[in-house]
Amino acid sequence: MAKLYFHFSTMNAGKSTILLQAAHNYRERGMVPYLLTARLDGRAGHGRIASRIGIGAEADTFDETDDLFLRLADRLAQGPMACVFIDEAQFLTPKQVWQLARAVDDLRVPIMCYGLRVDFRGELFPGSATLLALADEMREVRTICHCGKKATMVVRMDADGAALRDGAQVQIGGNETYVALCRRHWREAMGDHPAQTD
Repeated sequence: MAKLYFHFSTMNAGKSTILLQAAHNYRERGMVPYLLTARLDGRAGHGRIASRIGIGAEADTFDETDDLFLRLADRLAQGPMACVFIDEAQFLTPKQVWQLARAVDDLRVPIMCYGLRVDFRGELFPGSATLLALADEMREVRTICHCGKKATMVVRMDADGAALRDGAQVQIGGNETYVALCRRHWREAMGDHPAQTD
């Protein structure tokens, strides 16, 4: 049975690595996966999903204007498509997430989305919020804060290493820009220091 999956985490948790490994597993068994990534994120090159550990694969791209149900229906008409893998799923629009849900239900193709849950301000991305509402299954990809606790937040740093509190929700960057932290250390970085207790 086809399902809509949302694999979410902070930056640098290995989401792209897991996606690429899963797509490889399909190919190894003679099945055809279809890979999509956000057009606006060109860090790995246009139309490419890459991991920090050095593996990568070519992918088609999407932006906010694409009707993803029609894209997937057209792709399915061209030949077998065992599973759809979407990287940078936080950049989907809410409407596109509904289109993906429709593709799962009507085209009966499993769709695995990988992306961030929250931005550097601790706010849900619109696409991620809709995936949290509609996904049949959700899985957290875990990473750790410098203190050893699970990292659930991300802080955006300026050129001097200071945490930014304001700015556009979307700014493409990697380790030079973002640091994954637990909620307590994210609060400290954002200037909300723990209360003193006796």
